[in-house]
Amino acid sequence: MRRRAKQDNGDLLAGTLDMLILRILQAGPAHGLEIAQRIERQSDDVLLIEQGSLYPALHRLEQRGLLAPAWRPSETGREAKYYRLTRAGRAQLDAERASWRRLTRAIGVVLRSAEGETS
Repeated sequence: MRRRAKQDNGDLLAGTLDMLILRILQAGPAHGLEIAQRIERQSDDVLLIEQGSLYPALHRLEQRGLLAPAWRPSETGREAKYYRLTRAGRAQLDAERASWRRLTRAIGVVLRSAEGETS
């Protein structure tokens, strides 16, 4: 993943791209470019996905049985590899969401605590 040069939001935590891909595919099948565009659009263009990150992640998720691929015509009429979530992919997304909530809650507690110490 890449970020806008003017942004100072740091690198995403490892594994976050996988979770974002699973979340996008929860809405239904999509091909790689469409997945990247949805992530970018839904993040107000803060998260910009490079092919060099996206396609290895899709392949990794497919190898783990979390995605099922199917070739079909895209909106341009060209053949594209569409991915859909498998049952295991849905379960993984649920687990990653729960983990993400715990992580962000813990970070929030530390940040609030640190703010109290500097006031």
